[in-house]
Parts: sequence; C-alpha cells; structure tokens
Amino acid sequence: MKRICSILSLLISFSVAAQNTVRIQVVQPDGTALDGASISLQAASKKTFITNGNGLADVNSSSASLALRISYAGYYAKDTSLTAGNSLHKIVLTPLPAALQPVEVRGIRAGNNAPFTKTDIAKSTIEKNNLGQDIPFLLNQTPNVVVNSDAGNGIGYTGIRIRGSDASRINMTINGIPYNDAESQGLFFVNLPDLLSSVSSIQVQRGVGTSSNGAGAFGASMNFSTHSYQPQAYAEVNNSVGSFSTFKNTIKAGSGLIGKHFTIDARVSNISSEGFIDRASSRLQSGQFTVGYWGKKSSLRFNAILGKEKTYQAWYGISEADKNNNRTFNSAGTEKPGSPYDNETDNYWQNHYQLFFNHEFNSHSVFNTALYLTTGRGYYEQYKANARLSSYGINPINDGNGIPQSRTDLIRRLWLKNKLFGQVFSWQHTKNRHEFTVGGGWSFYPGQHFGDVIWTAAQPNFRQRYYDFDASKSDINVYSKYQYSLPNNRWKLFADVQYRFVHYKIDGFRNNPGVSVNENWNFINPKAGISYQHQNWSGFLSYAVGNKEPNRDDFEAGLTQLPRREQLHDVELNISKKNCCAMYKPA
Repeated sequence: MKRICSILSLLISFSVAAQNTVRIQVVQPDGTALDGASISLQAASKKTFITNGNGLADVNSSSASLALRISYAGYYAKDTSLTAGNSLHKIVLTPLPAALQPVEVRGIRAGNNAPFTKTDIAKSTIEKNNLGQDIPFLLNQTPNVVVNSDAGNGIGYTGIRIRGSDASRINMTINGIPYNDAESQGLFFVNLPDLLSSVSSIQVQRGVGTSSNGAGAFGASMNFSTHSYQPQAYAEVNNSVGSFSTFKNTIKAGSGLIGKHFTIDARVSNISSEGFIDRASSRLQSGQFTVGYWGKKSSLRFNAILGKEKTYQAWYGISEADKNNNRTFNSAGTEKPGSPYDNETDNYWQNHYQLFFNHEFNSHSVFNTALYLTTGRGYYEQYKANARLSSYGINPINDGNGIPQSRTDLIRRLWLKNKLFGQVFSWQHTKNRHEFTVGGGWSFYPGQHFGDVIWTAAQPNFRQRYYDFDASKSDINVYSKYQYSLPNNRWKLFADVQYRFVHYKIDGFRNNPGVSVNENWNFINPKAGISYQHQNWSGFLSYAVGNKEPNRDDFEAGLTQLPRREQLHDVELNISKKNCCAMYKPA
C-alpha cells in the first residue's frame, strides 16, 4: 500500500510540475492593451487563450518552451517562442495599414468598449472547431444560443435561436453585406457549405446591437469576415470523418503576395453525410475565389462564394409515439406506395459576388464601399398521393386506357429563383478621443415563386406549371455612430442612429393567388450607451430600439388583418470582472 501511495504521489507531483505557465500581455505600439487577442499554442493541442481587458493571459502548457501565434483582427499576426517563468512577456502587435484591414466589417462591428453584449471568435478557434457541421453548431457554446438540426447531426438544414429569437430576427452579414433572405428574413446556412473554412473572424452581438446592413436585429447580429491579408503562399488539405458516414474534404491555397500588390486565394469543399434521421442525407459542395490588389493607400478585392446543396427532406418532425419507439423515423417521401420516394429532396444553388474598395485618406480617415450580387435558384421535390388535379389548376387527364382521372399520384417541384444586388459603404474618422462613422446601403430583390407538376401516375409524361408569382423588395438604410472617450480614458460615451426604408411588393401566393401586397415602412433605430473600464473591472449601460417589417409568411397568415411591424426596446446593463483565467459577467 505504501508503494502504491508513493507511486500515486509521484504521478500527482509530476502532473503538477508538468504544467508550465507563461504570462503574456498583448498591446498596441502605443502600449494600449488589446482585449480579446488570440494566443494559440502551435503544438498538437492547438489550444487557444484569450487576453482580458488588460491584454493579459496566462498560457498553460506541459512544455517549458512554448511556440505561440498571437493574432488580433486588423493587426499583423506574430509567431514567437517563449520560455515558462515568472516574468511578464509583452508582445506588441503592429496594425495592418488601413488598405489591408477588413474595413467593411469595422464599420458595423461593436468596438472593444462599445456598450453592447458581444462575443468575438478568432480564426484559431474557428479552425479548431470546424469539423464540417453548419455555422450554428460552431456557435453552440456562445451564450444564449440554442441550435437544432433536421438531420440530427448538424449537417444539412440547421437552425439557431439567440436569446429566444429565431433566425428571422437575427441579422447576419458576410463582409458587411446582408445575408438574410429578403422575403422570409431567415438564415439558410445549408446554402453556404463549409463557409467557416474561409472565415477569419466572427462577432456575435446579442440584443439589438449596433446599426448594421440588412434585416432588423432583435435576438442578435452576427458578422462574418472572410477577408484576411495573406502575404505568404500556402496550401492546405483538411479532411474529417464522423458518424453517420460523414465526410468533409477541403482544399485551400493562396498565392501569397505577387509583384508586391496582388494576392489570389481559393478554396473548394465537399461535405457528405447520411444523417441520424432516416434518409436524411446531405450532399454539399462549395467554393470560394478571391483576388485582391493591395496598394499603399487603397485596396480592391473581388470575392466569389459559390454553394450547392442537395438534402433529403427531414423537416417534418415525429410524433410522441415515434419519439419513444422509432426516433429516426422520417415521414418525408412516405406518401409513395411501397418504399419511400427516393428523390424527396431539397436542391439549391446560391452564389455570392462581392467587389470591395477601401481607401485611406490619411491616418485618421478611411472610406470603404462594396457592390454585391447574390443569385439563388432551387426547388424541393415531393411525391403527392391521390392528389386532386383541380387543386393544381389541371383539368382531368386521360390515363393509359383513355379514362379521365380527376385524382392521381403526382410529383411536384416548388421553385424559387431570386437575386439580391446592392451596395454598402462607410466612412470612419478617428482622432484623439473621437470616433465617428457614417454608413449605409441599398439593395433590390426580385424573386420568382413557381411550381411545376413533372409527373403523374395517370399520364407519366405530363408536365404543367400550376402557379407563378413574382415579388420584389427594396431596402435603403443610412446610419451614423459616434464614440467619445472621456479624459481619464475609463468612461466612453456612445450614440448611434439609423434610418431604414423598406418597400415590399407581392403579386400573389401559391395557396392564395388573389392576395397581393404593396407596403412601405420607415424605421428610425436610435441607440445610446455609456461604458466603463478600469483594471479588471468593466461595465456598460445601453438603450437601443429595433424595428422589423413583416415577412412573407406573416402576410399570408394575416389575410383578414394586415400584419404590423415589430418593435423592440432593449435595455442592457453589464458589470464584468476579468482575471487571468475567467470572466464573470451577465450574458
């Protein structure tokens, strides 16, 4: 027994001794601490540490010599090797020239001391957790987030709620460009497979947050940046294998700086899975191509993000009895006699084309603008048993024996073709204790909703379009933001106001062809707050107003009464204390 105790004591002592700590402070060249800088171990564990409000972090490792990469959005990353000890290691990160920074996201993101509840996710964290699942599952550990998956394994159609609000009340932008579907206002992450392999940083603002482009935010605003300056050539191949025959294959490559001014980056991805739910398969492909020109004061970048998805429908849910006895049951396709219909699938192609121009007038003033075009087309296919042809506007058709049939099995495709094109811009001026931003954007959306019967049991070669309705939406917004730091640099005042105009026109619905919509909305969304930061203590108080127009489903559901706009008054109070290892604050 004494020998066993001695061995255990030795193992415990060795375990404790094997943990080495390096204390690091990450600062700007002027000595200002960088809150939220990412410090990543370059060892196999790839563990990441985040600096606190004083730019401090204690990095723990089993090795006494640590190879580290320190990074922060808008700054050059730094690779260094440090030895464990009691001394403080100060790391100075150099800001990227304004022409190299993703200025388009800086205009709509909340700054370090802005009076809003937010979470910043660095590239190192994204890379560590990107195993092929959709975006909501990477955000699953973010406060107030609840996610779901139709297929049951996070691949294919997924959903997200933040602070209880569904996706239609969450604003999402990619490089400052609106992503929410213009009509449903929802978020369809399945249309952008493996976008995370191209994302360099994410910010999630909970609540109304700062002014942004696109849909109104109640639950949160999510901003994704795919722009990171890559001066060194690189090539990567990433593969993942998981349960339910899940495979993710990604190839990335970049040219590095060509001729001191040009870079080219590309990615292709393929994700496949059979899903946890019966027949809930996913076949997802995507690609991204970026070419950039980098000048001393200006940059010009073209970005293409391409996505294709084919998923077997699995969105119907199950009964209480099936939950207890047959949890993987999927009712999709079961209207077909015998085995389920094998092509009860959802198919969609979505491509994003973005052109960015940034210019630095001087060290205090930066301007950026972007033109964009998003195209989408796709359908979902369904087998309908014993369908009444008159419901499809089809007269009785003769079967193979020449007998008229008013009811028959049929296969239908429900199509959506749409585009979203527009422009966003912002001008940012920072001098002494003042930060001022003016920005905005406009967009126009034309959408076509139509459906085709592509087969009938009575007459297999029969094809006919049975509905075809157009819709359009215009969106214009302008905003201004101002932040002032008081002389002691502990208190900061923030003000923000946005004006948004929306026009929505619908020429009819599949189930209600005679109903049309032609409505305008004018929204004013003010925000104001005050923040405090000193040593490890910080806090803020803010008030914000958010407004949201009805979506397409609201109009069809409210045939007897016109749906009204939604409005949210958001008051946030936050008191936080950070130390080397933890942060205590409300979510």
